Amino acid sequence: MTAVVATVVLAAAGVVIGVYVKLTGNVKHIEVTGDELGATRPPKVATTSLNVLIVGSDQRDGKNARYGRSVEGERTDTIMLAHLSSKRDGAMVISFPRDSLVQLPACHAKGGLPGQQPHLGMINESFNSGGIGCTWKTIESLTGIHIDHFVKVDFTGFKSMVDAVGGVDVCLPQRIDDTKALLHLPAGRQSLNGEQALGYVRARYSMGDGSDIGRIQRQQMFISSMLKKVMSGETLTDPARLLGFLDAATKAVTTDPQLTPGVMKDLATSAQGMTAGQIRFITTPWHYSVTHPGRVEWVQPQAGTLFQIVAKDKSVAGIKGGQARTPRSKINVEVRNGTLRSGLATTVAVGLEQRGYHITKIGDAPRKPVPRTTVHYSPNGASRVPTLTADLLSGTARPVPGATTSRLVLTIGDDWKGLKALRADDSEALKGFDATHDTCAS
Repeated sequence: MTAVVATVVLAAAGVVIGVYVKLTGNVKHIEVTGDELGATRPPKVATTSLNVLIVGSDQRDGKNARYGRSVEGERTDTIMLAHLSSKRDGAMVISFPRDSLVQLPACHAKGGLPGQQPHLGMINESFNSGGIGCTWKTIESLTGIHIDHFVKVDFTGFKSMVDAVGGVDVCLPQRIDDTKALLHLPAGRQSLNGEQALGYVRARYSMGDGSDIGRIQRQQMFISSMLKKVMSGETLTDPARLLGFLDAATKAVTTDPQLTPGVMKDLATSAQGMTAGQIRFITTPWHYSVTHPGRVEWVQPQAGTLFQIVAKDKSVAGIKGGQARTPRSKINVEVRNGTLRSGLATTVAVGLEQRGYHITKIGDAPRKPVPRTTVHYSPNGASRVPTLTADLLSGTARPVPGATTSRLVLTIGDDWKGLKALRADDSEALKGFDATHDTCAS
């Protein structure tokens, strides 16, 4: 995740070449050969755009042993792809759900790893089977996007980068107590240090609906908040803080040898004017698998459309569809079951999450049964109500006097009829949100 920030900020900071030489001396390298990637790679359509594969390393030995059961080797805790446009006037970061069930390609054995036979499996299997080269080949084969470089970052490096910028602001809708993630935080706006931030982006079962998708949404919002701080005057105009951040970032990452000081210098020169608001975060369109419980499958043609946008260096803003109301990606929803139908709140939460809403909590209504489905909101959340109610087949909206949160509370009543079918041109899921996204304001 911090590799996203490092990739973009190294391109946008505009520091002198001498500093780049020093910083790139910190970086570790792994060579990915053409033989590993195969002879049928996707063509590079937009020659001056840049696509960087980003892998979060879940290695739980040495310094990282305290974050979970010690296992041999590494796993990919996070897989993303950062796309910098040819004109360096925008960037996009695509997240690939870790639970994605996809067609995996053949990969050679390397470095003690067994290699991979073609099969239907989890997307993060490729890293376990063939390392970063196999993951690179897998993402290219699935998306048709030509990847130029990779960046890998581990737990310890993530913490160092957060601490180097003096912490990152988040807004928590409720208190968090997660012993597995070593995390105990009060509700409300606060600045997280490196240790707290690591627990926050890794926590899964204690927040929201407990899914990997919910964790991805939280990771994206954290990265956007971090980018906002790193690319603000608070950091960019403070040479000591900026150098400290870049020093921590480069010590945290492993890249391919071709990501050289010259490449970084060219990026810095061409992307000096990029702002946090020109960076968009998108999750590959998905739905839960019917045939393989607990796994997700990518939704077509939306996923293919997204990949073609990146491969051809087009703008997401040019997609038709969507509405002028508040985007789903900027709406937090608490779902309460007001019926006697067991598990209904979870089912509804999954449907909303697939459409891009952020689910903050799932539970039961204080009293049951509730006759009518209702969306409760405060004055701060009023502008978000039309988006949610437009997705419901039944339901009314009701203000809560004196409340201040912008979060919406959906209480499912006995009149529940489900969610409206998505339109064929509903492409809002491809629009994501930008790096100025404020988790407290949404």
